[in-house]
Amino acid sequence: MVFLGKELIFPPVDTASPEGILAFGGDLSPERLMLAYRSGIFPWYNEGEPIIWYSPNRRMVLFPEELHISKSMTRLTRKNEFRITWNTAFEQVIEYCRISPRKDQLGTWITDEMKRAYIELHRLGFAKSVEVWSGQELVGGLYGIDLGHVFCGESMFSKVSNTSKLAFIYLTRRLQQHQYKLIDCQVYNEHLESLGAREIRRKEFMEMLKG
Repeated sequence: MVFLGKELIFPPVDTASPEGILAFGGDLSPERLMLAYRSGIFPWYNEGEPIIWYSPNRRMVLFPEELHISKSMTRLTRKNEFRITWNTAFEQVIEYCRISPRKDQLGTWITDEMKRAYIELHRLGFAKSVEVWSGQELVGGLYGIDLGHVFCGESMFSKVSNTSKLAFIYLTRRLQQHQYKLIDCQVYNEHLESLGAREIRRKEFMEMLKG
């Protein structure tokens, strides 16, 4: 297993463990994070652990043209009950993603260090968000890294049922309009599978990243 130092490098992704672990250590500087995402790698670790870098062999993705919208979600989108915005409240979104309880998960993987790092990426124009509002209240949303042809989803939250799905549908339609290749959902997620996401091999994913 590789332990990273100050040099901005990562080992080849095909050297990752069967669990997808590629390396430990390093930092969350904008330069390292963007190198990671452009190389098919992402950080995922808990408070008190060293930074763990992943590149799983089975990658969960959504091709925008494969978006599946159920009848119930179609009805919800037509109601115009919620207002959806693009990249207007990033810090609120990441904080709600950080504090929102997750099924079968204790605590959060969005550490204070990670939150600061992604807010800096937002300031630099790389990290972006979708917000779902009920009146003036933020009730759902998501954020991720925008590579220009691939959007790397990081986390989502719902304070009201189905609002994270609304955010995801909005994102997918927006990216489709701009000819994005895919949305990277990282690892298997039943919630996103219901919207059309599926697993592909890392090799295929890496080809898609090349632009």
